[in-house]
Amino acid sequence: MFAEIIDRKNTPYAGLVNPILSAALHAVDPYDCVYHNIALNGDQLTIGGKVYSLDEYDHIYLIGTGKAVQPMAGAVLDRLSGRISGGILIGKHDDAVYSKNLPAEIIFTLGSHPVPGPSSINSTMQLTTFLKKVTRKDLVICLISGGGSALMTLPYEPLTLTDIQSTTKALLFSGATINEVNIVRKHLDQVKGGGLARMTAPATLITLVLSDVIGDALDAIASGPTVADSSTYRDAISIIKKYELEKSLPKAVMEHLEKGVKGLVPETVKEHEDCLAKTSTLIVGSLAQAARAAQRKALEAGFQARILTTSLKGEAREVGKQLGMQLRQIAADRTPSSRPTCLIAGGETTVTIKGSGKGGRNQELALSAAQEIKGVENCLFISLATDGEDGPTDAAGGAVDGTTLQKGIHAGMDADDYLRRNDAYSYLDAAGALIRTGPTGTNVNDLVFMFAFNS
Repeated sequence: MFAEIIDRKNTPYAGLVNPILSAALHAVDPYDCVYHNIALNGDQLTIGGKVYSLDEYDHIYLIGTGKAVQPMAGAVLDRLSGRISGGILIGKHDDAVYSKNLPAEIIFTLGSHPVPGPSSINSTMQLTTFLKKVTRKDLVICLISGGGSALMTLPYEPLTLTDIQSTTKALLFSGATINEVNIVRKHLDQVKGGGLARMTAPATLITLVLSDVIGDALDAIASGPTVADSSTYRDAISIIKKYELEKSLPKAVMEHLEKGVKGLVPETVKEHEDCLAKTSTLIVGSLAQAARAAQRKALEAGFQARILTTSLKGEAREVGKQLGMQLRQIAADRTPSSRPTCLIAGGETTVTIKGSGKGGRNQELALSAAQEIKGVENCLFISLATDGEDGPTDAAGGAVDGTTLQKGIHAGMDADDYLRRNDAYSYLDAAGALIRTGPTGTNVNDLVFMFAFNS
């Protein structure tokens, strides 16, 4: 499925690195991650080591949201064939392979991402209406993956979709981290920050999570719709002030947050609230899992392989510069007898958008790294969005080497200028260094690979 992530036309090393990259993505295949965490023996359902007696429940419902919700749902349905009474799933893409196999009682609907749109609200209203019928004698299985924050959206009244959109865009463009964005969004939305758990209570709720968040913080993944949230309205206002956005955000947003500080609007769900009494949450796939699989594959292929971190963060171009310098040094230190090297890092960087160009954080990181490895032989630097979608582009990231920068220069391009304008896509495209996978069906954040080969 992921055999040709790096185009063989762009680098002679594609045959060596593609199996390593593919191993990372296969390790976090949403279907497999869910399927292998569920077992059914008669009426005994085991999920993550916990056993549920299905004869104690009147109905089993399936709900969920995120970029990977369809394959995750496919795994649940295959394990619990014929036992699901109904449900609603909110996704970003409609995968025909899974859609055609959905039973009639499961509704699949689309939301908008990365900024919520009317479809996000309409789909979420369908979901919340559906949940009104669940009782304490029902079991609800909830599937959460990256993208859920935008796909599942229901603003507090009187906030409008435009209020949410403009606030989300302002935070993203300001360089706020995804965690900071989610803290603000949780306090503008009825389903985030444990809100979905409130709506599902008093039913038994099991949440299966494919994590796209550094450190796998449950309250941050898709804005934590089914878990407790420690952040407050005061925190949300502090973030807005940090990026000096208080005067540029919609008046209704600031008024709502200020009401929250005064206790006039419900806080997000906190630990020990009754609505969490019958809930459990299990992470079925994560970035660390993908990185470990890549490392194992690299070791099998004869590489010296090491995971540097799975908590990579910071401004994309600065991170790219530092990692590029590291790869340059590794290449310089090699001897004829050295084994090939594979260093792996993962996480989520940010881009402070100042220009009107085209790109994404992985492309910007890769172009910045390309500047540092200019002229270096026998190396390859890859920055990859595991969902196959880096920014609002058709690229998943970039694969650069010692020749990438020179290719752009020959085309009359200046890398510094393209980085200033946030136009890494155009530069990498001209240099034949873009990675295009299309949607991968999974989403566990970003991976960086640094390879140094034998001459």
